[in-house]
Amino acid sequence: MTDYEFTVVIERDEDGRFLAVCPALQGCYTEGDTEDEARELIVDAIRLHIKDRLDRGEPICHEVGSSRIKVAV
Repeated sequence: MTDYEFTVVIERDEDGRFLAVCPALQGCYTEGDTEDEARELIVDAIRLHIKDRLDRGEPICHEVGSSRIKVAV
């Protein structure tokens, strides 16, 4: 078994739901009623995403880095 580590972004939408996205894995996202629920669900989504890619012989993307960028408008 291999351990993977990814950045996850959690945002709150206009309806108050929490959206969790794993930017390194295109299309890997979920949502929950609470931040904790979204965090738990994204772990499952990432696991399934990786398993599916491995089953199909596709490579697993690895993050190069992440940073916060401040923009004045």
